[in-house]
Amino acid sequence: MESQPAYQRIAATYRTRIASGELRAGDQLPTEHTIADQFGVARQTVRTGLSLLVTEGLIVARRPHGYFVRQREYMIYRPQEKSRPRPVTPEMVDRFSQQIAAEGRVPSQRIEVSMVQAGPDLAERLRVEPGTTIVARRRVRFINGEPTNINDSHFPLELVKDSEIMSPAYIPRGTDQVLVDRGYGQDRAIDEILIRMPTPDEIHRLELGPGTPVAVHYDTGYTADGRPVRCTVNVLPGDRHRIVFERSWLS
Repeated sequence: MESQPAYQRIAATYRTRIASGELRAGDQLPTEHTIADQFGVARQTVRTGLSLLVTEGLIVARRPHGYFVRQREYMIYRPQEKSRPRPVTPEMVDRFSQQIAAEGRVPSQRIEVSMVQAGPDLAERLRVEPGTTIVARRRVRFINGEPTNINDSHFPLELVKDSEIMSPAYIPRGTDQVLVDRGYGQDRAIDEILIRMPTPDEIHRLELGPGTPVAVHYDTGYTADGRPVRCTVNVLPGDRHRIVFERSWLS
């Protein structure tokens, strides 16, 4: 370990202390001056070492107070919940809000609606030509006021024009039921999950720190005759989610 550059030894030391539980979520690290004295290096070397841990998502810098072990409160994300019947409640609250409220946390969301040109990924899934105008219903979901994930649904314009989907207001019965009422009920869906680094737009919308990967869940819904009528893109920061699949054995 001594052969490593000093900044890497500093990062390794505090990475180990966090992994072992010696330093817990919310704990403050020693000051840069204290660490510099401990390792016999300049404070800039300490900053370089700690910046590695910031990039890895292990600590956060809160100037002028110092560095703290990052607190992680995961949301359990269950892709299979989408296909289950939506429970009817007096408030007709969506699944996300029900789940988070049941955990004693405060859910909220910001909704925007716009007409956009389909990029290659959406064009392929909705079976339209790239550049075709489609409707994007963009949502950022929040837990306790902090952005948690992106839930952007996309629809062919001719299927949803003049419907509630075109309004940024919350739709109590849900967009899937709007499609049903317009004759485009979904018979099946294809789920795709990929892992990548976020785009600049996703970093901005989710207020992501350096080095935070995201899981991207494409959920494309089809009518009984195989026509794609919706493609929802869920962007899940890796430091805020645990993805859980539940399976039943078929006899």
